[in-house]
Amino acid sequence: MEWQKKLEILADSAKYDVSCSSSGASRGKSQGLLGTAAAAGICHSWSEDGRCISLLKILMTNVCIYDCAYCVNRVSSDVPRATLTPSEIVDLTLNFYRRNYIEGLFLSSAVLVSPDYTMERMVEVVRRLRTEGRFNGYVHLKAIPGADPRLIAEAGRYADRMSLNIELPTKRSLNLLAPDKNPDTITAPMAQIRNTILETRSDQNRFKSAPSFVPAGQTTQMIVGATGETDHLLLNLTEKLYQRYALKRVYFSAYVPVVQNHPVLPGQVAHPMLREHRLYQADWLLRFYGYTAGELLDDLNPQLDLELDPKCQWALRHPEQFPVEINKADLMTLLRVPGIGPVSARRILKSRRFSALRAEDLKGLGVVMKRAKYFIQCSGKRVETLNYETRILRPLLVREEPLKLQVPSSQISFFDINPGLWIPPAKEVIVT
Repeated sequence: MEWQKKLEILADSAKYDVSCSSSGASRGKSQGLLGTAAAAGICHSWSEDGRCISLLKILMTNVCIYDCAYCVNRVSSDVPRATLTPSEIVDLTLNFYRRNYIEGLFLSSAVLVSPDYTMERMVEVVRRLRTEGRFNGYVHLKAIPGADPRLIAEAGRYADRMSLNIELPTKRSLNLLAPDKNPDTITAPMAQIRNTILETRSDQNRFKSAPSFVPAGQTTQMIVGATGETDHLLLNLTEKLYQRYALKRVYFSAYVPVVQNHPVLPGQVAHPMLREHRLYQADWLLRFYGYTAGELLDDLNPQLDLELDPKCQWALRHPEQFPVEINKADLMTLLRVPGIGPVSARRILKSRRFSALRAEDLKGLGVVMKRAKYFIQCSGKRVETLNYETRILRPLLVREEPLKLQVPSSQISFFDINPGLWIPPAKEVIVT
């Protein structure tokens, strides 16, 4: 099979893996080395300054020994198969980089022969890129659950970021849809990577010449909607993953039916991308706004409201917290106000040191007044005098948030003559 055909198959097979984003790693120019990795990020995604970042995102192989019900590459699936050798991947990455097609590599793989066999070949790719190709660009490597810890440790010496997919939220779901996989083989290498990162950083604090290990950290991904877990369970799991494994990101992948009439899989799921979007907004609140999973959802409110962002949903359930006095509230209290984000909250703190703020000043500071006006007051004067009753405010907030998600029909390909322009579902949405 020609390499072009292999690349078409393996790039298409990789489109369901969403756990790639800004790298967070910096590699400057070095004499005798090829390429750089900028902290702005490397991927087919959108950076913070609005640039589209490109990388070679492929599977090493889509030949798999497992029969996961939700996966298009499962062993029982009748799809075209292909495998790239380590030499082919190295050559493709270097040649595409020299032609300015890409800025880095995102390499994942199905499990070929065994976890150790697959991981060994992936490590060979990144080792040869760094040592023989002198490649100094960004590399995100998927670790294979069940692989020897020594292979995981070696991979971390060459990769900027590593990730392991947790796949499904519970052990019961994993046993149902992916009985060949064991949750312990996923969490054990996550703990190993976390511990080695912490040890390496400690060494680097003492010795500047200490080698780095996965400097951009690790991430994971879970499928949402293939089984019946609530958003409450998903957010609690997300919170625990951040706390236990110091992850950079938890990614959510809306379940896409790739198997027709499967006895244990749902058919068409209602609004899968909208639910994914709400989970990303809730994840943002966990990471940057000081919320806990238990505050956002509980046993009485186990699902996120698809019509309202999670912050507005929380605010409507806690009328006792409002109105917030703009000229006196601290940072964390300001961040609880719908329409106020981290940037606008800090601008408020800075500006009010010189004079009391009025309602008409807030828009210029970045406050989204169409939401914030219901929850704030300035110098004791309410901006909007409506009561905090859900039946009154909810229709108004829903009306102010028209949400339109455009979903691509396929991953952008190197071989598209005119792929067109599409706006991806937001993975880095700042909730205000």
